Amino acid sequence: MHVTPAERSPLLSEFSEPTPLAGRPRSWPNGEQLMIGVFVAVPFLALLAAVPLAWRHGLSPTDLVLAVVFYLVSGLGITVGFHRHFTHGSFKAGRPLRIALALAGSLAVQGPLLTWVADHRKHHRYSDRDGDPHSPWRYGRSPRALAKGMFYAHLGWLFETEHASPRTYAPDLVRDRTLMLISKRFGLVVLASVALPALLGAVLTRSWQGAFSAFFWAGLVRICLVHHVTWSINSICHAAGSRPFRSRDRSGNVWWLAPLSFGESWHNLHHADPTSARHGVLTGQLDASARLIRWFERLGWAYDVRWPERRRVTARRRENGSPQE
Repeated sequence: MHVTPAERSPLLSEFSEPTPLAGRPRSWPNGEQLMIGVFVAVPFLALLAAVPLAWRHGLSPTDLVLAVVFYLVSGLGITVGFHRHFTHGSFKAGRPLRIALALAGSLAVQGPLLTWVADHRKHHRYSDRDGDPHSPWRYGRSPRALAKGMFYAHLGWLFETEHASPRTYAPDLVRDRTLMLISKRFGLVVLASVALPALLGAVLTRSWQGAFSAFFWAGLVRICLVHHVTWSINSICHAAGSRPFRSRDRSGNVWWLAPLSFGESWHNLHHADPTSARHGVLTGQLDASARLIRWFERLGWAYDVRWPERRRVTARRRENGSPQE
């Protein structure tokens, strides 16, 4: 989005970043965005139906276990795989783990791997400035502008923005034929993301009702929860939260999102030190994604992990010790 100097918000006007490189424009509708639209709307409707259904009929142990397992696999596939490994190179991974992380992250149904990574790298390049794909400060700092920006950062940007070009922002992944194939076959992974819970539900319960119930809870409802937890990092964590570390944007730490986001909501440190494998570096900041990376490292599946150094963390602390900007 091009913004003239007179139209810049008070926050954006603090920076003089040049007009960003733009990816190839995407017309509406196209197959990929239509698929994303369906898998945003349908799981959300399922979530709305989930509460009354659970109240009336309960949630079976099979559904609960499958939903938790698929939430963990797809959610950690995003945080450990798409984000910390592929986008920021926080650690290197052996070939089997690299492919497994690409598939696990794709199960979250947040778009193809290369598109996700390119958009996120562009976000870091222009974070909360002109060119950021999903800043909540896009329209200004007034309550009305921020409300509009929060919706855009949370969800609207998926359909209106020109996605970053993978050849510009993720050339390292473009050169990997296997990752390119996984990215191009995103539709098949989406199908697997809802078909596998249904298949397991059918096998475990030996009934069509069990298959449909697992499809609903471990498929649709789980996808919706992963979606909105991830998108909350884009919206809430760039509009609220404590900021104990110096960064050039409005990224904040939101403690109550940390358990559901596997540590991603310690977002202020992440923007202060993007390649760090651990985001929750202060006392009491739980970071399940970092714990999983540590397990991978001990197993020999991950190496050259960029763990935070005390000196680097201390250097990024605000001089006045204030948790807020």
